[in-house]
Amino acid sequence: MSKRAAPKNRKPIPAFADEDEERRFWALHDAADFFDWDRAVQPSLPALKPTTESISLRLPVTMLEELKTLANQRDVPYQSLMKIYLAERIQRERGRKAS
Repeated sequence: MSKRAAPKNRKPIPAFADEDEERRFWALHDAADFFDWDRAVQPSLPALKPTTESISLRLPVTMLEELKTLANQRDVPYQSLMKIYLAERIQRERGRKAS
């Protein structure tokens, strides 16, 4: 592997024999000493999905039936509709606190 050209005032990144050597190097060094922020680009991660966690939630039967009815009217799974409702409410609450 060849050395990459170092930006001005930045240390050159050494050539690594393998991933283990590179891992050890970065565990001991700050990447900011080697990184050129002037050439940085925002990554595009279109297939990235947020990490999810299963929870158990007890709801009154009537509330769950109503939620399922509303979801059926929109042709979406009721759990997806719950996530939409929660996300909207969280956004609304955050907006209030930011004011």
